[in-house]
Amino acid sequence: MTKKSPQLRFEGFTDDWEERKLRDLLNKNSEKNKNLSVINVESVSNKTGFTKQTDQFEDYSVASADLSNYYVIREKQFAYNPSRINVGSIAYKDLGDEISVVSPLYVSFSTKKVLNDGFLWNWFKTASFDAQRQRLSEGGVRDTLSFNQLSEMNTMFPTYPEQEKIGSFFKQLDNTIALHQRKLDLLKEQKKGFLQKMFPKNGEKVPELRFAGFADDWEQRKAGDIFKNVSDKGYSDLPVLSASQELGMIRRDEIGIDIKYDEASTKNYKRVQPGQFVIHLRSFQGGFAWSDIEGITSPAYTVLDYKEPNRYNSDFWKVVLTSPTFITRLETVTYGIRDGRSISYTDFSSLKLTAPSLAEQQQIGAFFAHLDTLISLHQ
Repeated sequence: MTKKSPQLRFEGFTDDWEERKLRDLLNKNSEKNKNLSVINVESVSNKTGFTKQTDQFEDYSVASADLSNYYVIREKQFAYNPSRINVGSIAYKDLGDEISVVSPLYVSFSTKKVLNDGFLWNWFKTASFDAQRQRLSEGGVRDTLSFNQLSEMNTMFPTYPEQEKIGSFFKQLDNTIALHQRKLDLLKEQKKGFLQKMFPKNGEKVPELRFAGFADDWEQRKAGDIFKNVSDKGYSDLPVLSASQELGMIRRDEIGIDIKYDEASTKNYKRVQPGQFVIHLRSFQGGFAWSDIEGITSPAYTVLDYKEPNRYNSDFWKVVLTSPTFITRLETVTYGIRDGRSISYTDFSSLKLTAPSLAEQQQIGAFFAHLDTLISLHQ
């Protein structure tokens, strides 16, 4: 913002914004649940806002004495945890949301007519609010912000019509984000289900779900018969790569972390080529990173390639070596290894892996590659 107006505004609004203290704009709520008609108990989370807690009470008659002292939260009202406001534990009850009750340890409030609740809800996510919270709150490990301290904050706001515009704009953005999050969660659940059905269960030779045209048993081989350890050095001109759990091998200069290394030592770094895998530190937590790019990586890592490239599909093996089932199996060959150490190639070689024909590998690999693309899109 400039002194009295923001840099970006909706068309038709030119008036200066007004600055006032929140004590002139808020009403503290003190409605208690005396009639016990409201039994939807909620807490305030920094991630999900209001979170239902009714499953804590199997017999409401037993908890009635406690619930009678809880604050009632209605539409267009706010609640926050004074001792966790530093991590964003504040929530807003939107129109259409069920009436609920929250702990008497919480603070509940609503806006006066001059201030739009949707506008205020988004102001609580700004740097201005956070800076004032840090200055006004009290405490050590956990900062505490009372309603009186909150009331001493200054906020700037425009006319009510402009507040409504801003509030509805950000609500639409939040709804879009929530929609993509729901789609993302669904896709992840679908992937989990396909991983269980499209690979043979322990002791079986065929999966429950297959593409049409494939009926042969899957072949079981030791990892050491499929993969080989390669150590191709002397490529200092190639970019340095880092291993990532989520993204595989990525350029070190693109991860946003300034990692220092001696450029002279890169002559001992190992070359990684597209389609290869890297066993990196913490491999027992899933540290098998695939690579779609060429580069060099730490000599402490193990680079895997296929002994018979024409028999195997990298998209298929990317799914296998990063699946929860495979990561769980790593425990059988990493017992006793201290936190932070990598599984050896010898230990990995002893694992038995099951795979179908190359044609079926290609179908499965392409299917999961498409699913991962959709997941990345929504992320």
